[in-house]
Amino acid sequence: MIYSWSNRLNLGGKARVPSPLLSELVWARDILNESGAQTPSGNEYVSLPTIRERDGALESISCLYMNLKGMLELKGKDAFLKPEFHLDGKEVSGQPLIWKRTHCWIPSFSADTDVFSFRCVYLTPVGERGFAIRLEAANHDSFPHALSVGLQGEWEKTLHTVNESIPLTQGRSVIRSHWNDMFVFQQVPGIPLLAFAPVIGDHSPFSEVDQGARWEQHDYSFRIWKCGLVQPGESICLDIFFGLGYEEVAASASAKEMLRQGFEALAERTAIWLADREKTAQDPRLSELLNTNLFFAFFYASGRTIDTEELCMMTSRSPRYYVSAAYWDRDSLLWAFPAILEADPRYARELLLTVYRRQSRNFGIHSRYIDGTVLEPGFELDELCAPVIALDRYIQKTSDTSLMHRPEITESLENILLRLAERKHASIPLYSTFLQPTDDKHNYPYLTYDNVLVWRTYTILGNLLSRKDLLLLADQVRGAIEEHCVFRCQNKSVYAWSTDLNGHWDIYDEPPGSLQLLPFYGYCGTESNTWRNTVSLIRDPAYAFSFAGHSISEIGCRHAPHPWILSVCNSLLSGYEDSALRHLEATKMDNGLACESVHEDTGECTSGEAFATCAGFLAYALLTLNPLHP
Repeated sequence: MIYSWSNRLNLGGKARVPSPLLSELVWARDILNESGAQTPSGNEYVSLPTIRERDGALESISCLYMNLKGMLELKGKDAFLKPEFHLDGKEVSGQPLIWKRTHCWIPSFSADTDVFSFRCVYLTPVGERGFAIRLEAANHDSFPHALSVGLQGEWEKTLHTVNESIPLTQGRSVIRSHWNDMFVFQQVPGIPLLAFAPVIGDHSPFSEVDQGARWEQHDYSFRIWKCGLVQPGESICLDIFFGLGYEEVAASASAKEMLRQGFEALAERTAIWLADREKTAQDPRLSELLNTNLFFAFFYASGRTIDTEELCMMTSRSPRYYVSAAYWDRDSLLWAFPAILEADPRYARELLLTVYRRQSRNFGIHSRYIDGTVLEPGFELDELCAPVIALDRYIQKTSDTSLMHRPEITESLENILLRLAERKHASIPLYSTFLQPTDDKHNYPYLTYDNVLVWRTYTILGNLLSRKDLLLLADQVRGAIEEHCVFRCQNKSVYAWSTDLNGHWDIYDEPPGSLQLLPFYGYCGTESNTWRNTVSLIRDPAYAFSFAGHSISEIGCRHAPHPWILSVCNSLLSGYEDSALRHLEATKMDNGLACESVHEDTGECTSGEAFATCAGFLAYALLTLNPLHP
């Protein structure tokens, strides 16, 4: 899939669409069985991270679990759920599948011939602890045909995931349950952990030979189907609702609640919710790129835990991302949060409060579990500044200053100031870090980009707390940056990437914390000669990670030596939008979703598939080209 557009971004108002139910109104892509391609979906509670586009199979489902510090994933041997269709007793296979995403998020596929058509919709209703699948078959022939729609399911194992996946080897069971009149899968390793339960939604019989919905279950495999003799011009439909919960009753009740509401009502409510948050651009392909990444960030960089119902943030809920289900201040608050705030300020407020409540004890530490405890130690200065920048962004967007009176906020801000003071050089007002924005070890401890964030942090807190001493500190940091972080290179003044304040410095850049972003954070204007010289230097063909002259000439770094999608975002935010849009046009990324890096010539993903926080930054960067609220 290659995106193509010719118009500059021109954002309009909300794309509120009063349904025709599940109409494909903002989708500009048809996929014919892309080999290996996968598409995700999900809501606050459940993720469907790997839906295969070649056959429509759902490989796994997952949910966040606070008391286990991460994510639980239910998997099958080949697939957890796999749709199947039969025509006159024979399984239909080999038909090209055409995929669509309604409102850039609800995935469906169809297969059409002169004789029949099949369709499957994966629906993750907002606010529900589960998901639903609609299976349809229609007879286009002039003769009756026996049609069957259904799916096969198999639960092989449960994985606990925080960066790495570990199988849970104990407590897997399946029981017959009167709560859903079917069966329930449970993980009970001594005490209940998680349960998964289906409920069938049957439609009124369309003919006298309709057999209705049926199911069978053997151990951890099952099949649910509906068949009948379908007259010309008629169709058959089966809705299956799947609930998750702490144990049998919660899972079954979740599925039954969705059944009671009905697929149509759930789909319409979800479509309206998505439409209220969509953004529009002149070119429909750019609208698709923007909104698909926006919703992916919303539902995969944040979520609600199945056990405590708390909102939390993480790099990605997808197991395809190499550090999934863990929390970074930088990734969540500098990249994903701005996009989520644009989509839903109320939701963003709850996220921010949860971050300050759960994560504040370890603000600035490399990575943490979703409950706030340390996963990977190591101090990162940009991560210590991120909560303050996110708080300011929220207040600027909403004018809601009430957060400044909440104890979890005020106490956290005081602790941030104390930790900043611990990183200050003995005599120079510059601040050290241990790890760089890529989480790799630095060459020298004083990074220009990081200290610009310190300047920004002191400026924000000086204004929010009405403290002149902090504004004075901000001025001192700015003066120290200009005195100690500016050097001569090729007879021009440039910002060093890092320095030891003893004469050693380096030329370098990292897309996760780029010198290109200094104007974005308000430190200087794009007319600054020193900044322009710096950007020209790292974009020059002589710079090892510039990729100048290639199809995608964005910045890379040692951590991933190919152009980064975050660099595309940085370019969009720093006056290089024309080239950035061309680069987006030339890359598939991860099937249209942001990834870490892409090949400089082919645009194929080279690292970091399903990078949800990056997807948020991409959506936000596209939005800022022409703000909805100037």
